[in-house]
Amino acid sequence: MPRCMSAAAPPEPHKPQDEVDRLIEQFDPESNFRRLVGVSAGVVTVIAVALSGWHYYTAGFGLHNEIAHRAIHLSVVLGLVFLVFPRQRRLPGPWEWVVSAGLGAFYLLLGWGLLEAFNEPVPSAAKLAFVGVLLAIAALALPFKVYDGSHRHIPGRDWIFAALAASFSLYLLVFFDGIFIQRPGQHTPVDLMFGVIAIAMVLEATRRTMGIFLPLLAVVVVLYGLFGPYLPGGLAHRGYSVPRVVAHLYKGTEGIYGIPVGVVATFVFHFVLFGIMAQLTGLGQLFVNLATIAAGRFAGGPAKVSVVSSGLFGMISGSAIANTVTTGVMTIPLMKRVGFSPRFAGAVEASASCGGQVTPPIMGAAAFIMAETLGMPYNQLILIAIVPAALHYFAILYMVHLEAKRLKLAGMPPEEIPSLAFVLKSSWHLFIPLGVMVTLLLMQYTPFLAAFWGITLTVACSWIPKLLGRFGAGMVGLAITPRALVQGFEMGAKSALGIGAACACVGFVLGITTLTGMGFKFSAFVLDLSGVAAQAVVAVDAFKWFQPKDVTILFGLLFTAVACIIMGSGVPTTPTYIILASIVAPALAQLGVPQLATHFFVFYYGVLADVTPPVALAAFAAAGIARSEPMRTGMTAFRLSMGKALVPFAFVYAPALLFVQFTWLQFGVALVAAVVAIMGLGAAYTGHFGGRPIGRAAFWALNGLSLALVFADPEVTAVAAPLVLAILAWHARRGNPAPTQSVAPGGGG
Repeated sequence: MPRCMSAAAPPEPHKPQDEVDRLIEQFDPESNFRRLVGVSAGVVTVIAVALSGWHYYTAGFGLHNEIAHRAIHLSVVLGLVFLVFPRQRRLPGPWEWVVSAGLGAFYLLLGWGLLEAFNEPVPSAAKLAFVGVLLAIAALALPFKVYDGSHRHIPGRDWIFAALAASFSLYLLVFFDGIFIQRPGQHTPVDLMFGVIAIAMVLEATRRTMGIFLPLLAVVVVLYGLFGPYLPGGLAHRGYSVPRVVAHLYKGTEGIYGIPVGVVATFVFHFVLFGIMAQLTGLGQLFVNLATIAAGRFAGGPAKVSVVSSGLFGMISGSAIANTVTTGVMTIPLMKRVGFSPRFAGAVEASASCGGQVTPPIMGAAAFIMAETLGMPYNQLILIAIVPAALHYFAILYMVHLEAKRLKLAGMPPEEIPSLAFVLKSSWHLFIPLGVMVTLLLMQYTPFLAAFWGITLTVACSWIPKLLGRFGAGMVGLAITPRALVQGFEMGAKSALGIGAACACVGFVLGITTLTGMGFKFSAFVLDLSGVAAQAVVAVDAFKWFQPKDVTILFGLLFTAVACIIMGSGVPTTPTYIILASIVAPALAQLGVPQLATHFFVFYYGVLADVTPPVALAAFAAAGIARSEPMRTGMTAFRLSMGKALVPFAFVYAPALLFVQFTWLQFGVALVAAVVAIMGLGAAYTGHFGGRPIGRAAFWALNGLSLALVFADPEVTAVAAPLVLAILAWHARRGNPAPTQSVAPGGGG
């Protein structure tokens, strides 16, 4: 049955599901779970399923009050972190010991500062218990191998950490009336002691799931809040006592229990759970089949299938690494088979998979936080994201097409492309949950209610083939049995642990930013630096082509992009977005940049960090599948992303692309400018067009003209766009077999 076969060949023999899981765990710290056995496995399963079940129930039948809902969520999430994630030694040589000892000293410093600041008498027993707990945390945080246990069993240290991580949220729940109703704004010594424990355990949980960079950043920010008077120049501020900082971060709504944790507890968790359940039914394979039908027959077919399937899979997955591995095991071997090098095949998959976080309707966690921060309905945000997502995938498809033409690669054989009629007939029931969920979102129902019905219908519709009996013969997809439901709920909870811990840790940065005005200080620094650079450019602009304000904005955006890429090398997209948006947005707002454009800019560049060396985790995961050199794969993925790197700048200079300050004329000019800029920059960095190499003069001309198009000025676009197209047309008309070298680094070889 040649026209009814799956779109993708089965994974290579060395890519069983265990290997896929290993790659995800190796390159995605948020998925590096213990493989537990025995009683501990049962305990974790019960807790994880209960957490997913509670979220599912509250999504359909009503949430608790804000603080209680977030506290319940975080108490279970942080407790599970220490049971599910093993301790990893990620730093070379003695640095693991140095950092661990430094964190322990920080915990003890907070405890000592708190005890010294108490004005009222504290029982000696309470003091001794508090000091004992902090000493235990500081000691157990040290990387002694005896504490680690095995990958299959939970060591005693982690049971203690799990209890402590759950305790500070449970304290707020048990004494909720006394803390928040009877004495709001007043803090007892016990409140503040639990606050110090909360700070320590959030840092340790984030370290366990995300690595050391984000916890160290949080420590630096907290120290900034404490030692403000001793800092030089514009960094100085009045300084705050340990009790004030601890109370603000622990009991306020701008610290641990701030908007990021609230969004994860209210929205993100439910969509993560929906994505896991949808994958259980076979929706991922359906997306690959549809992508094969749409793109498989064209030049370099498997690579284009990779891009399209990653876009479709990104609709239900907000994780670049999971997206890379899930679709990559099917598409990367096909790309290698038709002639793409392993390096290029891995780079295509990684670059395409990063778009999952900007692809509606289920975008990354940062998108939900953006909607909450901007006070914008999520259904409006997913409509706004359509154009950015389309430009993202157009840029990758275009560069893949150029590479396929250079290598003279054909499409997939017809017998490997399934028929659309067969796919729709056998898989129509899998569309129902996603269709209903998107419809509810567009009808302005709450996102968590849409996710509730998406999960419910995913389970219900998975049984349609069996319920139809002989009429359902030939239909595909797996029915979600009670055992599969438990597995899905368990995996859904585990998949949301990392982002939950990270958002709690980011609360430290946001809390200190609001307390000290740090965001405005850094915004002023960005403005001053951008202004100096702009003045230098304007001074040498003999023809007065550039406006000082536009150049200032450009440098502000460039500095922001670099900061996103640097921070994104050690921090996932969501924390990167939250931190930089809070710092950069005020600066760009002073220059008249719409707030939505600023937030999308930071979000987009935070996503690009996943394929930006030296820490390009999505590219490294793809290299593991392709059996290519990771760093070279990362560099190729970064080059493939050059075309779409211009897109965020277009948002700022042409907000009409985000339907801000919208007119059809502005939108049309901006869209044409963005598309032609992508074409010019893509050809320049591919090094070929129409079978002809891009010479040095054409390379620099395409770069300059593409950058000019970013401003989306009608007059500039009217000149630059035809010039770009003329250069490309000249190369296409004079095309000949391409030599082996070009200006841009090679892609396929």
